[in-house]
Amino acid sequence: MIKIYNTLHNRKEEFVPRQKGKVGMYVCGPTTYNYIHLGNARPIVVFDTVRRYLKYRGFAVTYVQNFTDIDDKIINRAKEGGLSAKGVAEKYIAAYFADTAALNVLQADVHPKVTEHIDDIIDMVKQLVENGHAYAASGDVYYDVRSFADYGQLSGRSLDEMMAGARVEVGDVKKDPLDFALWKAAKEGEPAWKSPWGLGRPGWHIECSAMSRRYLGESFDIHGGGADLIFPHHENEIAQSQGCCGGGTFAKYWMHNGFITVNSEKMSKSLGNFFLLRDILDQFPGDVIRFYLLSTHYRSPLDFDDAKLQVAAKSLERIRNSYQLLQEAAKTAIAEDADFDAGMKSNQMRDIIDLVRADFIAAMDDDFNTALAFAAIYKFCHELNSYLSLVKPAKKVVITAAQELFDEFDQVLGMIKPYAAAKEEKEIGIADELLQMMIEMREEARKKKDWAQADAIRDKLKGLGIALEDTPQGVRWKKI
Repeated sequence: MIKIYNTLHNRKEEFVPRQKGKVGMYVCGPTTYNYIHLGNARPIVVFDTVRRYLKYRGFAVTYVQNFTDIDDKIINRAKEGGLSAKGVAEKYIAAYFADTAALNVLQADVHPKVTEHIDDIIDMVKQLVENGHAYAASGDVYYDVRSFADYGQLSGRSLDEMMAGARVEVGDVKKDPLDFALWKAAKEGEPAWKSPWGLGRPGWHIECSAMSRRYLGESFDIHGGGADLIFPHHENEIAQSQGCCGGGTFAKYWMHNGFITVNSEKMSKSLGNFFLLRDILDQFPGDVIRFYLLSTHYRSPLDFDDAKLQVAAKSLERIRNSYQLLQEAAKTAIAEDADFDAGMKSNQMRDIIDLVRADFIAAMDDDFNTALAFAAIYKFCHELNSYLSLVKPAKKVVITAAQELFDEFDQVLGMIKPYAAAKEEKEIGIADELLQMMIEMREEARKKKDWAQADAIRDKLKGLGIALEDTPQGVRWKKI
């Protein structure tokens, strides 16, 4: 039984999708005016993993993640760079796909853009006006917050609390300081679209309500995003969607990941303490960054520094070493154990594999607790290493079962087995071929007892960050 911590009710709840065997997920994507930073990357990796796990558990998942491709920040960036707003958005959308590919993030089933769904947005705003939840004023359209009795249900805030922090700007045409824009009247030199209220463009919050409705229907299962979106963005989405389509509609489960912090402060562009993902990728492989982002439960804060990424690299290497040992043992594995003690150890190892799988599933079933899932993987690697050191040759049935379990771990977590980002596959393939050729040259020198040449090749590779290890099964190599 999968349990999800539902922000809407502040408790863990049994996951029961609206339609048996099928899951609709919507996750808020980036505003495309800059490269994504590590704080942006956390929800991307977290909800990619949630999606992967639900598929592993047999659900058919429809995953939607939007791009905000028109916004004040995009328009301002376009003016600064002498580009069009569309040109800015397209540049950073392409960068998003390149950067997230390095983290082995699967693309969404649909990546809708605001500018391609203006008609959907206008239709929803019209319906909100007709339902008495919105009003037009000087070309703008605002949501009437006080018309929606359940406003504040997600964030737990009262209207009085929100009112205390609200203010009316000079020239503001809103009826109430709490009201928010659904449609903004056009300004000179900015992109605009025709609407019943004149030329203009969407407000920020309405886009997600309209696009989730377009691809998942009026009601769906999981809505995800960072904790910073709970208020006002997700609160406003609920008001819009239920105001348009009726109470009880929209998302059933609300999931929010914790912040990444730097010296205990939230990482954000506004504070200037953010680190672009692509800059971190210059220092650490994408699989290490993915491991780091999943090493802590998604709802917990995650403090950033290079030392923690170095720890993640070593932890991932431990797992990969066990996987490599398994691959080598597979080459000499036998169908049966002639030795009684070896046969007993093989039976015990098969039982351990079943227990570890159960522990892994129990951890992920408990609100996607990747930290506990990794604990199960460490246990598996320890037991596997012990088995492979004691039972030589290993039994094929054990090797097959262990390989299947590694495949399951990787299906969910996406970094257990080595992978290459799509943009780097060709270069990495060539590098691997050259490395293999140097290893073969060293082996040839060793056969000829040309120890000086063999040592020179080994030392040259070490200088390039590749360590060679001579084992009974042959030469192994690893990055250092």
